Amino acid sequence: MIILGTNSIKDTGYDVANSCRFNDGSSAYLSKTLGASPTSNKIGTMSVWLKRGELGAENGIFTADASARDFVRFETADQLRIRLTNGAADLVTTQVFRDISAWYHIVVAFDTTQGTSSNRIKIYVNGTQVTAFGTETYPSVNHALKFGQNEVHNIGRDVEQTNPLWDGYMSEFVWVDGQQLAPTSFGEFDEDSGIWKPIDVSGLTFGTNGFYLDFENSGALGNDAAGSNNFTVNNLTAIDQSTDTCTNNFATMNPLTMSSLAALAEGNLKVLAASASDNGNTQITFAPQVGKWYFECKLTIDGSTYPRIGIAPIESVGRLLNANAGQAGVITGSAAQYANGDKYISGSQTAGYGASYSTGDIMGIALDFDNGAFYTSKNNTWQGSSNPESGASKTNALFTWTAGAEEYIASLTTYSTSSAIEVNFGSPPFAISSGNQDGNGYGNFEYAVPNSYFSLNSKNLAEYG
Repeated sequence: MIILGTNSIKDTGYDVANSCRFNDGSSAYLSKTLGASPTSNKIGTMSVWLKRGELGAENGIFTADASARDFVRFETADQLRIRLTNGAADLVTTQVFRDISAWYHIVVAFDTTQGTSSNRIKIYVNGTQVTAFGTETYPSVNHALKFGQNEVHNIGRDVEQTNPLWDGYMSEFVWVDGQQLAPTSFGEFDEDSGIWKPIDVSGLTFGTNGFYLDFENSGALGNDAAGSNNFTVNNLTAIDQSTDTCTNNFATMNPLTMSSLAALAEGNLKVLAASASDNGNTQITFAPQVGKWYFECKLTIDGSTYPRIGIAPIESVGRLLNANAGQAGVITGSAAQYANGDKYISGSQTAGYGASYSTGDIMGIALDFDNGAFYTSKNNTWQGSSNPESGASKTNALFTWTAGAEEYIASLTTYSTSSAIEVNFGSPPFAISSGNQDGNGYGNFEYAVPNSYFSLNSKNLAEYG
């Protein structure tokens, strides 16, 4: 079983190097007041690739002006909404967008000079025009946009009301001033898979107030790759540059399979407990049942006994790795290493398997689905004298099973609000001091990836998963 969204093809033809990871808890966004002489105040096109990190909340994507603004955002019901000044236009999709493992391509194309009202705003998702709306009000002919004009523009924030912020990833953010473009200016359908994928947009004519944010300069994430309309960075740092992109989609932790006592942050790469006195559990978005996979976890708050890194049967999604008062109970077939070094399997805790880990330690996770084995390391020392490269002998693995007989998924558990775990699937949310890639050249890890193991991303999954 592979839990996957879109963009899971091996080769895209055109590769996007970077995205920007926004954490709403950090109030991260980009801002810029555009110039006074746009190419047009009635015609323009927004294009962006998005990977959501939060559902059930307002998430601002693009806003023009500080009040009575134009905006593009997701609503609390996970519908896409485009609204122009004071309700001059208002479009709310009936379609909902709840796949947090997927990259979505959103195009909003404006031309208020059009005689047919429905042609004045066109919305496309993954190359297909959206035509079903719960609310459908189009602007009057020749309505003046605030998008692209001499107004403050925010990317990743809606400045009015409760100030909703973007939580997740953005890639290839484009505003074209003076043209209403079709999605084929930004993407195409892959001839083999049929998946919508990006194309090189650098040759477009962007117009006077147009811009292209490719997020390739980690020291200036608001850099305009097409000109001089650079955006100011607010509460973003170099670590927020990610290699999780619309052409190589990396695993994250999954809010859809999260217990009510867990919380996520940092692009769903940081797991926290939402309860002061109990466990919070979540699983990852990708669950291949063949191949060999590696990722790293850093304990960033407290080293108490109970944070756990492990695996569980897929049918246990959303449940805890152990029994606690009022919780779901022991999961048969689950396995984990406690922070105190103990081994835990199906409710039975065995002392002395490995070393304890605490704040700042990095745990390596090796999942061998070809042979049915789960291994852990602490700061590059494999626990219990295990050897993840031992193949069928499964030397001293923390947990083994009959490959192909049962489906497993990686799971993390924090205990109380005093613990948090940050997860590196290849695009780390924390600074590392070295830098190691897998055998295909993907990922950025603190320690060497074991031979024949790979990072969990869509290109590797297409080849080995």
